[in-house]
Amino acid sequence: MIVSDSLSRGVTNVAESKPPLFGKSRTRGGAAARPTSFAFQGRQWPVAAAVGGAPGVESPSCPRRLRRPSETLRPLPSPNTLVPWPPAGTRLAATPEGGGSGSGGAAARSGPRVAEGFGDAEGGTLRAARDPEGAPASAETMAEEEGPPVELRQRKKPKSSENKESAKEEKISDIPAPERVPKHVLFQRFAKIFIGCLAAVTSGMMYALYLSAYHERKFWFSNRQELEREITFQGDSAIYYSYYKDMLKAPSFERGVYELTHNNKTVSLKTINAVQQMSLYPELIASVLYQATGSNEIIEPVYFYIGIVFGLQGIYVTALFVTSWLMSGTWLAGMLTVAWFIINRFCYLLMSASTYTFMMMWEYSHYLLFLQAISLFLLDIFSLKQNDKVYEVYKIYIFSLFLGYLLQFENPALLVSPLLSLVAALMLAKCLQLNVKKGSFVAKIIKVINFYLVCTLTITLNIIMKMFVPHKENGHMLKFLEVKFGLNMTKNFTMNWLLCQESLQAPSQDFFLRLTQSSLLPFYILVLIICFLSMLQVIFRRINGKSLKETVTLEDGRIGERPEIIYHVIHTILLGSLAMVIEGLKYIWIPYVCMLAAFGVCSPELWMTLFKWLRLRTVHPILLALILSMAVPTIIGLSLWKEFFPRLMTELMELQEFYDPDTVELMTWIKRQAPVAAVFAGSPQLMGAIKLCTGWMVTSLPLYSDDDLLKRNENIYQIYSKRSAEDIYKILTSYKANYLIVEDAICNEVGTMRGCRVKDLLDIANGHMVCEEGDKLTYSKYGRFCHEVKINYSPYVNYFTRVYWNRSYFVYKINTVISFQS
Repeated sequence: MIVSDSLSRGVTNVAESKPPLFGKSRTRGGAAARPTSFAFQGRQWPVAAAVGGAPGVESPSCPRRLRRPSETLRPLPSPNTLVPWPPAGTRLAATPEGGGSGSGGAAARSGPRVAEGFGDAEGGTLRAARDPEGAPASAETMAEEEGPPVELRQRKKPKSSENKESAKEEKISDIPAPERVPKHVLFQRFAKIFIGCLAAVTSGMMYALYLSAYHERKFWFSNRQELEREITFQGDSAIYYSYYKDMLKAPSFERGVYELTHNNKTVSLKTINAVQQMSLYPELIASVLYQATGSNEIIEPVYFYIGIVFGLQGIYVTALFVTSWLMSGTWLAGMLTVAWFIINRFCYLLMSASTYTFMMMWEYSHYLLFLQAISLFLLDIFSLKQNDKVYEVYKIYIFSLFLGYLLQFENPALLVSPLLSLVAALMLAKCLQLNVKKGSFVAKIIKVINFYLVCTLTITLNIIMKMFVPHKENGHMLKFLEVKFGLNMTKNFTMNWLLCQESLQAPSQDFFLRLTQSSLLPFYILVLIICFLSMLQVIFRRINGKSLKETVTLEDGRIGERPEIIYHVIHTILLGSLAMVIEGLKYIWIPYVCMLAAFGVCSPELWMTLFKWLRLRTVHPILLALILSMAVPTIIGLSLWKEFFPRLMTELMELQEFYDPDTVELMTWIKRQAPVAAVFAGSPQLMGAIKLCTGWMVTSLPLYSDDDLLKRNENIYQIYSKRSAEDIYKILTSYKANYLIVEDAICNEVGTMRGCRVKDLLDIANGHMVCEEGDKLTYSKYGRFCHEVKINYSPYVNYFTRVYWNRSYFVYKINTVISFQS
């Protein structure tokens, strides 16, 4: 006989491991259970025998028509083809082993009656039902009843709605129900996050309050008059604050912005776009906030300005806290980061508005982003990070550069920046990159070619951009770097003066001694060495074709497999290398040092990595790593508290006095006696204070990003050289100066560093002093101008008339003469 439609469909469902339409039909493993045996003609036929290839038995994975063992097997047609029906009078039924009928069967149609419930996958025994008389049917009788072939009928296809409903139910039954997290676990997580966030915000606020209190104690700020408060802004910070004041004095915001972008009241004979040249967006935002919030009726402008400075410092500390917390997984690392940062702050307060400008918008920020792009490029080269994520960051860099180019009035320095050339080269290299099997020899060769291609394209694109984009910005920086690294020698006053600046020199021994006393440097070196060596292990594994683990566990002891750790290690090495050459970059590097060191000592993964190398067996390494990750930072924190907390309290309790009466008298005289249209000449630092305190026009500014201003500074500094009165007069009148201010501190300077006094640098540049062996010494027949002009004899009195002096400053009016006397 031929197996009925219900039997064929039931066995097919078992073979294809499909769940029934109703009820559960899946085993613990998730797959449909196979029938263990079936009854036919009064005999049990094991399915295992069918799977093993026993003659005459059907395999569940390949449903076929059932025959006697002596007959050959013939495959059944697919469920959607024509199937012959068994002769009338034969009844087949399926009974699952273990009780309970399934829903995979169907009632017999037009002749045989098939019991409902056939086809349960969890069942395992198929039996042929007896006829109504109860006599069992033998195999021979069934073979005889088969008779001639019967006509074929097309099986009815189930309705599409039934298919969709069954598929939906199957999909729902396959999705595992999410396990509910216990409430106490959720509470612990919430408490941990809440306490960490509270500690981060509190640390930032406390640091901002500490800076405010320290500033008040250092300068007696609240007890000073407005003029004395403004004198505390020194150097370029005075210029930034002066433009902030100009914005507040403007009748409207639009008018104030226009006056800054077309400024001709600051530097004589020069109209500058101060917003572009000095990146005054922070000052613009501060002025808007001051007026929009109604603070002009509550607080003075200077307090609002320094409050923003301190607030940004607090946000910076909070960011360091959160970064260290996320890297280590414990907010204890954030607390240690903040402690180290405060102890090793290196007078961040004195950066004043310069820090404020750097925090929000810094004119050299694209150089720092260039270092970040290099770090990401190295991650990509060694296949330590997903390429898609890295290239998304590159797209953000390109978007930020072009947006900054537009907002900074088409600043050409951004177009010729190395960041743009590197990112463009990386994007081009990605387009040319071939898809090959990772870890193969060809893939390694392509990586080397890709590295060479990116480096070559970066240099080529940068050269091409500089050829077609006119730019003058930061040209002196390349010359400075050449002289700094010994690639060139020069007698130029500006270059040598920059080299003598303390912030541009190599770090002193006191710098490293202070880091060591606070235990920051030793732990930073330990963490850096472990992370760096682990990173090298990962790189070698990648070179050998081994893949990284998707999830790194604590037992693995491979802290170098975390991409964020590799990125921070590369970045801190790059910043540290620059900080070892230029001390001023310590303001960027030290926060990184604090964060990385705190993360390392609080991370069990770092200690586990070390124990893996040492092959520690006496104590369980995981337990010891967990203990050290809590004990070491706790001991460090207690020691820092005991040693440095009393010092911080002493700084806050000690009243320091900022007393500069000579400068106050000078500014008072200028505001009372000098004409409004007067132009003053002198050292750039003093000119910045005059612009802030009086508003009068000056000949130079303490800015070192503009070649023209640097040239002006060098010419004005000639008042301290061995030049004639006529030469000095011609220089000053070329800038339309009306008054000259000579500072006694520069004229009689006694510098600790040989060859770095202003008058020494001028003598070297003018050839009045031997700089190196083999140079000829040129004697000057004139005395030093700043000394000779004080004596009041001819020809100096013919060109300059002293109108004011005190212990520190001598003010001379530049006379209007027709002829010169020698």
